[in-house]
Amino acid sequence: MAKRIIIAGGGTGGHIFPAIAVANALKREDPSVEILFVGAKGKMEMEKVPQAGYKIEGLDIAGFNRSSLIKNIGLPLKLVKSFLQVRRIFSRFQPDAVMGVGGYSSFPVLRFAQAKGIPSFIHESNSFAGKSNILLGKKATKVFVASDGMQQFFPSEKIAITGNPVRPELVNVATVSKEEALRFFGLQPGKKTVLVVGGSLGARSINEAIAGGLTELVKAGLQVIWQTGKTDAAKWKEAAAGTNGVWVNEFITQMQQAYAAADIVVSRAGAMAIAELSLVKKPVLFVPFPFAAEDHQTVNAQHLVQKGAALMVRDSEAKEKVVPTILSLAADDQRQTALKKNMAALGVTDADKRIADEILKTIGR
Repeated sequence: MAKRIIIAGGGTGGHIFPAIAVANALKREDPSVEILFVGAKGKMEMEKVPQAGYKIEGLDIAGFNRSSLIKNIGLPLKLVKSFLQVRRIFSRFQPDAVMGVGGYSSFPVLRFAQAKGIPSFIHESNSFAGKSNILLGKKATKVFVASDGMQQFFPSEKIAITGNPVRPELVNVATVSKEEALRFFGLQPGKKTVLVVGGSLGARSINEAIAGGLTELVKAGLQVIWQTGKTDAAKWKEAAAGTNGVWVNEFITQMQQAYAAADIVVSRAGAMAIAELSLVKKPVLFVPFPFAAEDHQTVNAQHLVQKGAALMVRDSEAKEKVVPTILSLAADDQRQTALKKNMAALGVTDADKRIADEILKTIGR
């Protein structure tokens, strides 16, 4: 009889795309497996998961609103309603196992599975675990983590260090030549190229720093690929107008081309960005988003800085320090080599398979 697995969570690409990668790995390992996603209504998983070819059911659930306490009045009712919805989903689908990847919908699904004695798995992508995952981890069958040092959050006997699943096209980024990638962006061979990415919505501090320092970067002989994000995209494009050696747009559709072209990367420090950058083996300057839950991006970046695998500038200091740090790193080939070597040592290409194998081994293929 085919095994049935629920994958719960979402809210951000950092949760959704690894979840889809694990679903794909489960299907590769055992094509008979039936997979159902459970997400939060109105969140991006309700669109992205069906696009990937999987069924998804939405829960009427929301997270705690830290900025407006009055908006949390209906939260207990939503939580009760979500548990009733989860009960109906389990009754219909009869899962053999459940995996949570983070996001609002993970909690009621895993909590219900644990109450029913159904094997439950957690994927914690960050170096600082979220409160819900810490709570759920006590009764989880296994907790998949990206890095070492997670015993402070989860029982050590439940931890499996698997790394973070990444988009499959990035595993093979080495197949794209640098010359081909530079042509893709209309840039010149023979010049060092800086890739600046701040997420789909953009990163104001990074964008302000780059806008203010473009002339200095170009004067130093550098080229720039600048993904501004959607917020104020027109403003940043105007700042780059007329500057040679700069490609600018709100979004990069071919990230494998961008990584292949880059000699240095400036990025936020989300777990999935780190997983991708460790695979493509680039010297990275992280500017962590300071308002992420539990400030986990700063913890993520500090973890890499301590291993000599990256540099970090705090968001509040970005305007003054990002461009000088780029220029200093660009002029220091020895430091670039050391950062690449240490970052590459952290890269994992088969995290999705590791997770899938562990789940299937537990429930019996």
